[in-house]
Amino acid sequence: MTMTTCNTPAHTARKPQPTTFHMIKLALKARKQRRALRRLDSVALADLGLTRKQAKQEANRPIWDVPPNWLR
Repeated sequence: MTMTTCNTPAHTARKPQPTTFHMIKLALKARKQRRALRRLDSVALADLGLTRKQAKQEANRPIWDVPPNWLR
């Protein structure tokens, strides 16, 4: 009888889900940043490499729509 070994861990590591409190904090942070983006003038937007249209699109995203890397 041949025994085979399994190289996978017994418990697969799952990424913990953000708490409601954490998600609210992220949403408020996004809102603050998007309001600031909306107030930037054309020179500041050019420094960031953004057009007025791109800045407006970003500023108008819903507050719960945060970048995926914020959820880590």
